[in-house]
Amino acid sequence: MTGASGKVGTLLRPRLARAGRTLRLSDIQPVEPGPGEEWVTADLTDPAAVAEAMKGVDAVLHLGGQSREHPWADIVQANINGTQVLLEAARKEGVEHLLLMGSHHAAGYQTRSESGEDLPDYAFPRPDTFYGVSKVVMEALGSLYHDRFGMNVTVVRLGTCNEAPADTRGLATWISPDDLTRLVEAGLSATGYHVVWGVSDSPRRWWSLEEAEAIGFESKDSSEPFAAALIEAQGEPDLSEPLHHRAGGVFTLNELGGKW
Repeated sequence: MTGASGKVGTLLRPRLARAGRTLRLSDIQPVEPGPGEEWVTADLTDPAAVAEAMKGVDAVLHLGGQSREHPWADIVQANINGTQVLLEAARKEGVEHLLLMGSHHAAGYQTRSESGEDLPDYAFPRPDTFYGVSKVVMEALGSLYHDRFGMNVTVVRLGTCNEAPADTRGLATWISPDDLTRLVEAGLSATGYHVVWGVSDSPRRWWSLEEAEAIGFESKDSSEPFAAALIEAQGEPDLSEPLHHRAGGVFTLNELGGKW
């Protein structure tokens, strides 16, 4: 697991623990490994360090990199070069299964369908930030390493993963940590190349789960138990506003808060 010290890694670590499974954690910020875990410090852009961390690995869960918008050079180094270094190290080690944690920001300017149909799993990339562009490249690198080298790669266009949705937008984009764990487990055993939306099966969801379900994911959680309190505090969301109408939400607005 790369990026093990980040928010998503912290949520997933205890949930991925299994008898007989060793989680090799990696990041540039050390954490104390728990039972069934081991730690390796590795910068994703350091091929030698990543190759050392990859030794003896059966599968890779890639969470590492810049998790928010940064200057272009930083994004390229951490998220694009880092992902390529990781994939190359996995290829050389003979790793066959990888799950790459992408983002809904790869398709941030995609919008709700007027007919009410779900946004498709392979919706054409429309990134909303440099960060989103890096996740588009991640999808492309995963496709290349599948097609050229036969590696099994699943990319998750992750929505919002927290213990609970923080706002009314999250009622549509939220995936519970338990559901994300189920999706990771499904992705790490899937064959072929897949791009799936990372979202729980909530009534307000508008991103497709068809491809995720095709690889064995079953959502057991919903944001709806949180809806009444959030709507009472924030009001019923206006689905015509960019915050709720576009996949990328606030990241599709300019610095002054206007509409692009």
